[in-house]
Amino acid sequence: MTQLPPRISKAVIPAAGLGTRFLPATKATPKEMLPVVDKPAIQYVVEEAVSAGLSDVLMITGRNKRPLEDHFDRNYELESALTRKGDAEKLARVQESSDLATIHYVRQGDPRGLGHAVLCAAPHVGDQPFAVLLGDDLIDPRDPLLARMVEIQEREGGSVIALMEVEPSQIHLYGCAAVEPTGESDVVKVTDLVEKPAVADAPSNLAIIGRYVLDPAVFEILRKTEPGRGNEIQLTDALQQLAHDEKAGGPVHGVVFKGRRYDTGDRGDYLRAIVRLACEREDLGPDFKAWLRRYVTEEM
Repeated sequence: MTQLPPRISKAVIPAAGLGTRFLPATKATPKEMLPVVDKPAIQYVVEEAVSAGLSDVLMITGRNKRPLEDHFDRNYELESALTRKGDAEKLARVQESSDLATIHYVRQGDPRGLGHAVLCAAPHVGDQPFAVLLGDDLIDPRDPLLARMVEIQEREGGSVIALMEVEPSQIHLYGCAAVEPTGESDVVKVTDLVEKPAVADAPSNLAIIGRYVLDPAVFEILRKTEPGRGNEIQLTDALQQLAHDEKAGGPVHGVVFKGRRYDTGDRGDYLRAIVRLACEREDLGPDFKAWLRRYVTEEM
């Protein structure tokens, strides 16, 4: 009888960055806790993992990240106050974050890049495939990217990365993939990866966005990976080795995402993400869009 591959159940969320692009707001507040409308960005990411069936979440944190743990913990004083007021709606929203998933934490210590952060998850993950979700990319729940990636990994083995077409002039801001087509329009085979190439050197306009489903073989490669761009251990470098040598840990496939993605990685995109999400909310959208139309008309 053929043994089925293990069901992926673990998600890793690197959250040790300093958030320097959002200073001074992030001097004392983790960037992952900055609100996107009325929820911190990190909660959207955990909700996405849970929606894809990944209920065991490991956050890679660092100094000054204690508010992350507090947010996903119970707050009995607040809950008691809301109970006494009879505010069942707000009580449910407060309890939602603490009931989402089983969440663990480990400190990265020395911030040596995304590859090093992923390597910190090795003792927790063990020898099972796992997902990595970056908090700068928020994926609309109506466009289930991660679930599709898990499906491809469980069928094909190896690792799966999320790709998105960008303007060629923007490819230098991303990791970039060289690919071959498969029999599915949204799935490609990755043959090479380049971290933030010059426009002239980019093999395609397919950029890596912040979702990965990885074979545990990546850990052994990361242990041997020398610091690369920015003097950091790059996850892209390890994935490049896997793409070049399938015997090391299976093939690398890409899922080409064409859905709604909210980039909160810089201040401008963060503000645009808030506006887009607020406009789509049933409780906020109608009034907010009406105000926005008036504001734009008056300003223009």
